[in-house]
Amino acid sequence: MILSANQPYFCAFPGFFHKALASDVLIMLDDVQFPRGTTWITRNRFKNDRGVFWITVPVRKKGLGLQRISQVRICHEGRWRHKHLESIKAAYANAPYLGDHIGFMTEVFSNAFEKIIDLNLAVTRYLMKNLQVETKLRLLSELDVTGKGTELLLEICRAAGATVFLAQRQAGRFLDAKIFQRNGIELRYITCVPPVYPQLWGDFLANLSTFDLLFNCGPGARDILLRHRPAAGR
Repeated sequence: MILSANQPYFCAFPGFFHKALASDVLIMLDDVQFPRGTTWITRNRFKNDRGVFWITVPVRKKGLGLQRISQVRICHEGRWRHKHLESIKAAYANAPYLGDHIGFMTEVFSNAFEKIIDLNLAVTRYLMKNLQVETKLRLLSELDVTGKGTELLLEICRAAGATVFLAQRQAGRFLDAKIFQRNGIELRYITCVPPVYPQLWGDFLANLSTFDLLFNCGPGARDILLRHRPAAGR
């Protein structure tokens, strides 16, 4: 069984789903420390007539010290939800498939979610459904394992019964391959090539939120992902 793991990104880029497609199980690392600096857990990139723009979900951090991702609460004060939704509508007004997804985007920018993990899981599941990614999604907090770095990933593999751990190539410098080898877990790497697709507003920009792909290509998004699907290797 092939397992991969990832932090629960907000509106993740296509490479996230390339890795999911190559896995039997994807573990969302909800029970690790929330990063202190900028993070893909609370923001992602979209595109308008001026180029890239960011959508950021404000969260409560001040005075709370170190938090696990699963503990982080969304800050609902202010008009950021309305502003973000209007930015999406304006940027993608001419996108062929915005209408198919604007109902969900309205839910994303509502006050329906208390924690960032709840929002990000809902978004990830929605994108997986629309991309027809049938990979099983599980939470680290469900596995009752502990550890850091490579040791944590090894314990995840053991708890889930995985025989192969799949990681993005650039993560290789942080992993101790010998630990996997000693414990009978095959370590494979994947190099994600950004899919190229019809896109609004001038020159193509890669690695935007997968919603950019979905708004522009609709039901064809899955085929575009599959055409750019990378091979995994050691």
